[in-house]
Amino acid sequence: MRKSKFLIAIFSAFFTVAVGFSQSAEERGLQIAKAAEKADEGFGSSIVELKMTLKNKNGQTSERFLTTQTLELTEDGDKSLIVFESPKDVKGTATLTFTHKVGADDQWLYLPSIKRVKRISSNNKSGPFVGSEFAYEDLSSQEVEKYAYKFLKAEGELLLVEQDPVDPKSGYTRRVVTYNKDKGYRLEKVEFYDRKNALLKTLTYSDYKLYKNKFWRALTFNMVNHQSNKETLLNFGEYNFGAELAEEDFTEVALKRVGR
Repeated sequence: MRKSKFLIAIFSAFFTVAVGFSQSAEERGLQIAKAAEKADEGFGSSIVELKMTLKNKNGQTSERFLTTQTLELTEDGDKSLIVFESPKDVKGTATLTFTHKVGADDQWLYLPSIKRVKRISSNNKSGPFVGSEFAYEDLSSQEVEKYAYKFLKAEGELLLVEQDPVDPKSGYTRRVVTYNKDKGYRLEKVEFYDRKNALLKTLTYSDYKLYKNKFWRALTFNMVNHQSNKETLLNFGEYNFGAELAEEDFTEVALKRVGR
């Protein structure tokens, strides 16, 4: 009986390895992306305050303070609302994003100076978000359906996957994403390649904190633009997962209200 169990265990292990080797690079890349999505399911909603530090090519810096609210949706992509709290020249500026699993995302920008909501067209989503090194399309949630995948290599617990945007209007030809499989497939780094397939930006995630024994959140984002030598640093405070946000908190009416 013991011998039989031993042989079954050996066969199972061999079969698992064989299946892993039989996977194509595209299949494995997709599998990793789905595992990362699954690992972060169930957070519901969150609110977090953060500081944005802009650094120009000469090393001069300026700071902005903002609040981000996120609502998790399972039938479609997540919704998010970003509001600038200070300084005075950007106070009240707000951005609303509806991420979609399929098709172009919906985004709106509220400008307090003219008290109007402006819809951001698909052609402009590769543009800079309020003067930072983040593009408007970088604000969308990471939905699996938005990319085609190709596994590149493993470096210990790190898995590198190429992601090619499905949206033809994306500002990127591809992204190379580094996942940490031992830490809930959390993101460690993203390299962005422009339409000429040249390295444009690198986003590094650090200072991770685990919430509810499941949800990893990086408290520091560092986006470096290699072509302009500019940089944007985001420092997050404590995440609040108990706010119980609802869809009515993510409408054009809500966008105007929070921007006042």
